[in-house]
Amino acid sequence: QVQLVESGGGLVQAGASLRLSCVTSGRTFTPYDMGWFRQAPGKEREFVAAYTWGWSGSSTYYADSVKGRFVLSTDNAKNTVYLQMNTLSPEDTAVYYCAAGASGKYDNSQTYKYWGQGTQVTVSS
Repeated sequence: QVQLVESGGGLVQAGASLRLSCVTSGRTFTPYDMGWFRQAPGKEREFVAAYTWGWSGSSTYYADSVKGRFVLSTDNAKNTVYLQMNTLSPEDTAVYYCAAGASGKYDNSQTYKYWGQGTQVTVSS
């Protein structure tokens, strides 16, 4: 059983940065595909970033809305996935979730088997 625990959320002003962490336990998260999603009040959960692992190596993908501002990275020794978020705007306000074990398309939340509890990110203008 894989367990995911996010941390690093908080309240920041527009233009600031935050780094979210997702620590996995129970089983190694590789070759599980890892993803970050977010959900704002009244909106559906949306894809943010994903790390996929395959025979040809690893790949990282980003939603257009965060490309160039967010960076996903991994530390296998610590079983941790990070989401560095720069130049935050109020539109980034949401609960951010870490997910693992995608069985389908990396940007489809329904394909992920394991989820963390989420961490709140609030960006004030």
